[in-house]
Amino acid sequence: MENAHREITEPPAAYACMVVRRPPEEPFRAFADPAVTSRFWYSRSSGPMTEGAELRWEWETYGASADVRVREVQENALIRFDWGNHEQPTTVELRFTPHEPGSTFVEVTETGFDGSGDDTVRWVNDTVGGFTTVLCALKALLEHGIALDAVPDHHPAP
Repeated sequence: MENAHREITEPPAAYACMVVRRPPEEPFRAFADPAVTSRFWYSRSSGPMTEGAELRWEWETYGASADVRVREVQENALIRFDWGNHEQPTTVELRFTPHEPGSTFVEVTETGFDGSGDDTVRWVNDTVGGFTTVLCALKALLEHGIALDAVPDHHPAP
């Protein structure tokens, strides 16, 4: 069977989600407060996620960093930020929706991917995997008090 020509006809979005059995203020704070976020995602941040903040995040394990510009914050409900290189930033939206009593449905959507179809598919796939790992690490930390080190172990050095 031969591959037919495929093209992307709509702007792609990466999406990951997870129920966290904690009230919305806890997962919201976990992303907004770098003292908590550094326990499950990045190693270091230059500050908290507040509206208008321009931050620098670092992942020491990978020798990587990202510039972050916080666009919108709705307490316990939403954080929207741009990140990535200056020529091609993407937008990430974190939504925190009450789910069951004492639980939160956390959704991550990233948009703004650009490039060839193949490059975009790879980028979206990597993003979904990355944010799924982050959400699993968040869940382990908030529900069980366990720091999984899932993000540093996601792509170990050879």
